[in-house]
Amino acid sequence: MKNMCGICGILSQKPVREDHVRVMTDALVHRGPDDEGIYVKDGAGLGHRRLSIIDLSTGRQPIANEDESIWIVFNGEIYNFPELKQELVQRGHRFRTHTDTEVIVHLYEEMGERCVEKLSGMFAFAIWDEKRRQLLLARDRIGQKPLFYADNHGDFLFASEVKGILAHREIQRVLDVESLHYYLSLRFIPPPHTMFKGICKLPPGHTLICCDGKTSLRRYWDLDFTSKLRLSETDFISGLEDALHKAVRSHLISDVPVGAFLSGGMDTSTVVALMAAIRKEPFKTFAIGVQEQDFNELPYARAVADYFHTDHIEEVVSADLVELMPAIVYHLDEPSDSIAACMYQAARLAGSHVKVVMGGDGGDELFAGFDRYMGVGYINHYALLPRLIRHGLLRPLFHHLPDSFTYKSFVQKLRWMDQLADYSEGERYAEATAFFRFSHSQKGRLFTQEYWQQLQEIDAKQIIVEQYNKPNAEDPIDRMLYADFMTRLSEHTLMLTDRMNMAFSLEARSPFLDHELVEYLARFPSNLKIRGRELKYILRRYAGTILPPEITARKKQGFMFPVAYWFRNELYPFVRQTLADSFFVRNGMFDRDYVLGLVEDHRHNRDDHHVRLWMLLNMEVWHQLYMENRSPDEVASSFAEIRRRAG
Repeated sequence: MKNMCGICGILSQKPVREDHVRVMTDALVHRGPDDEGIYVKDGAGLGHRRLSIIDLSTGRQPIANEDESIWIVFNGEIYNFPELKQELVQRGHRFRTHTDTEVIVHLYEEMGERCVEKLSGMFAFAIWDEKRRQLLLARDRIGQKPLFYADNHGDFLFASEVKGILAHREIQRVLDVESLHYYLSLRFIPPPHTMFKGICKLPPGHTLICCDGKTSLRRYWDLDFTSKLRLSETDFISGLEDALHKAVRSHLISDVPVGAFLSGGMDTSTVVALMAAIRKEPFKTFAIGVQEQDFNELPYARAVADYFHTDHIEEVVSADLVELMPAIVYHLDEPSDSIAACMYQAARLAGSHVKVVMGGDGGDELFAGFDRYMGVGYINHYALLPRLIRHGLLRPLFHHLPDSFTYKSFVQKLRWMDQLADYSEGERYAEATAFFRFSHSQKGRLFTQEYWQQLQEIDAKQIIVEQYNKPNAEDPIDRMLYADFMTRLSEHTLMLTDRMNMAFSLEARSPFLDHELVEYLARFPSNLKIRGRELKYILRRYAGTILPPEITARKKQGFMFPVAYWFRNELYPFVRQTLADSFFVRNGMFDRDYVLGLVEDHRHNRDDHHVRLWMLLNMEVWHQLYMENRSPDEVASSFAEIRRRAG
């Protein structure tokens, strides 16, 4: 297997030189510090950075077929490659390496671009077919591995990260304001958009062919929730157990030690339990905590680690975290939210001990673990109250109550319910996912009139509504799950997982996202995922047989830091000064009074704006890094100076 890497390349009407490709691979060195490989011939160039995990001695990329007419650069893991290799050998293909990468080359010879349909794993790859003069790009079904591309004056460029494309000598950096508009509401940027005009992201479950200066996009996978299994609950639990064991076992293949993230929640605890049952020998687990106890999950993580006798490593972080923001945004290539900081710290800790780590990504979408899945049902009842009572009596009351800023506080839930009652079905769910960010009307106050005129006709929530309304799901819970799989999971959660772990040359694997497991769970009736007031019902029933009871009985907490407290207290002077003097305020894009109003409302407990403030800080950091071309260290130093002066 070739493992986690960085890939890039150029297709041009002019000869491509090795140094044209090397400048792109150099920008991706953190994704693969162990080795580099480059192929150039005429108007094509492929580049690769390697993180060695399996088959450490062979398989340097790019890899070719027998007559070297087809070349590949690959990022990911193909978990069913041994079976595929056996089939290909029987069909007469000769292998030079023991890698999964070479399997894709020969599979392409047999099936062309449809080779992706046979692959089980997480992947992004590029195949150059010399005879056809054709470049194929592909991204895995759910979007665990990223891939970006750009058509720049006749040069077609691609890379695992945007910074690989930006390293090309002729790329211009221009802010895409529409993408900023999406980010502020959704906290992710939907494909094909990126923060840069002219640079696109390949959507999950898609291939792209570039040939003769033309590109064509094809979707090869979708998820169906409409076909349901009819079994007893006992049989559902038994089937789930078998499917989870199979997924975790396949994800454990490695020639280096495999560790695990352990938050103390049910998802990561279940993965750790299954690892312990399969591996037998102790392995390392990693947990991050904070001093603020209502956000601290370390006691639960420690309980699971003790129960399964893991080699447990944990660390407590503090408000100094904000000075890491430049490094975080640099690795993201785009702004995000404070969850990125949690993942960054966890990856930093794990990356100093192992090269491969297992996680629980996808568990909430697979088993319906988010409060909003159940909360939308409560809103249906609240919306039955006359509008006059909701708007005239209850809304003013809810907004006069002070917010405690604790995790999922009662006041936050009341305001969430009240605001969403004005919407229905898909629009209600879209607003539910964006509640803590900027609504359309809030952006109308954030942007100055000049910029709002360009954006006011674009409704960001339609990105969610469109998926919610597709015929792939019928039940409201299934519609919400499908919408999340098609949008937020890939472009927010998995984007953060990939970039934050790759920042430390760490491969993160998510067994819950095995596509066969995902397709299987989509066939479970929704009442096995939410039963009454119980989220993740079927997983909780199974986990109760393998986990300590205090883990399955506790409510979901979420992996978060107490940023709301920090912005109200020790970081308040820094936040106020940085945002008041941000590029977007100075240059007339954001309204200064509105921005400072957010800071002060948060400071005085009127509204919890910590997510919005973090996003605005991220925007300022992103601009300094990518538009002003400052280094992360330079931005971090200026942040430290602002904190020192602000007191």
